Amino acid sequence: MNKKTVINNLGKILFVEAVFMLIPALVALFYGEYKDALYFSGTILGTILISLLFTRVKGSSLNPRDGYVIVTSAWITISLIGAIPLYLTGCFPSYISALFEIISGFTTTGASVMPEPGVLGHGMQFFRCFSHWIGGMGVLVFVLMLLPMENDSSMHLIRAEVPGPTAGKLVPRMKNTSRILYGIYTVMTLTLVVILKILGMPWYDAFCYSFGTAGTGGFGICADGLAIYNSHAIEIAIGIGMLCFGVNFNIYYMILLGKVKDALKNEELRVYFGIILFAVVTVCANTMRVIGSFSDALRLSFFQVSSIMTTTGFSTADFASWPQYSQHLLALLMIIGACAGSTAGGFKVSRVIILWKSFISEIKRAINPKQMMPIRVNGSVVENKALQSAKVYCAVYFIIICLSVLLLSVNGYSFTTNVTAVLACFNNIGPGLDMVGPTLNYSIYSMPAQLLLSLLMLTGRLEIFPIFCLFAKSAHDRL
Repeated sequence: MNKKTVINNLGKILFVEAVFMLIPALVALFYGEYKDALYFSGTILGTILISLLFTRVKGSSLNPRDGYVIVTSAWITISLIGAIPLYLTGCFPSYISALFEIISGFTTTGASVMPEPGVLGHGMQFFRCFSHWIGGMGVLVFVLMLLPMENDSSMHLIRAEVPGPTAGKLVPRMKNTSRILYGIYTVMTLTLVVILKILGMPWYDAFCYSFGTAGTGGFGICADGLAIYNSHAIEIAIGIGMLCFGVNFNIYYMILLGKVKDALKNEELRVYFGIILFAVVTVCANTMRVIGSFSDALRLSFFQVSSIMTTTGFSTADFASWPQYSQHLLALLMIIGACAGSTAGGFKVSRVIILWKSFISEIKRAINPKQMMPIRVNGSVVENKALQSAKVYCAVYFIIICLSVLLLSVNGYSFTTNVTAVLACFNNIGPGLDMVGPTLNYSIYSMPAQLLLSLLMLTGRLEIFPIFCLFAKSAHDRL
């Protein structure tokens, strides 16, 4: 590992974080929240100072392990710094709780330890929601868009940060790819802001909820969440928005190039919407007696399925009180997640497709050992490397879940509470069931438990391997 290269790139990333934090600082000033503005200012100045010191260290080109180490170190560092202004407000019982909150923000999880988010000022609330937007596309993608870097080096960073079994370039130069991604991301976000404003939201609220929808996070700005607006149109708009941001952004680029038919033929996209359609229909049928009417059942089912499938975590109903089938199906959707290359978390639909086709291939091979059974996705043969990676990811994924539930059980809460808390944090969703349901929060857990859940959020957002590569001495040889 090239330590100087890692430090140099960390300095660049911290400077970008300082620039991002300037926006909520200005919001705090606009609303006359001078103490909060001061907290932001002190944190920004300290971050810039560290950034200047780090960027003075000159490094060389990146290798694969450096990419993983930089990405993991960056996410940990920006979280440690981002927690400072939140903690200084005095609204959190400890720095660990503030750290949990901001990691939940950056990883677009939306799990909170705050019973009443409204106690925070406008600037701090904006920062919480804005952290979803920053983490949704990835802070390093933004860095690559701005700063000069060798194409091979930038690819190592993209591969470590972008979710999914594979990471590729939309265009030959990685900087242009980053600009295209952020361009699409920004336009879609601003479009949703305007739609929510037209539907009756104040500008401030529209920005906050658009950040959460775009980043597929789930922070609300008050305890009542979206229910405070009492608007079915707003719920539907955000529901559709969540589904759109759960789509692989490569699809949108194909549409921009006029390849609409090719985009619609994408196998992952069709399976993604197929799962959503099945879930909405069956949950609606299962909850209709509880909710009371078909239209309300359909609307609430659509919103909650969209929210859970895209790992956003917004809620317009207490789905923890729904029938067991609906609860179990939503828990399954927590695991599956949305598309690779989107802002959503979870296992990813593309991995589910690869593993399912691998399972079918193994059955056919058992029947006819001599027959060659290549696995194809979108007409292309899946490379052995991608197939092996998906299998290993699946195994490690469930091992981590089992061990985490075991560790969390020390707190003494119910099996449903602990299992769904782990699933919700590891898959970057937010609300779980029982004592961490959509109307409750994670303040019940001790500080060690909050640290464990914070680590799960980071591990899930970075898709496991970067976290382990940070501590693996022989990782460079294996990569």
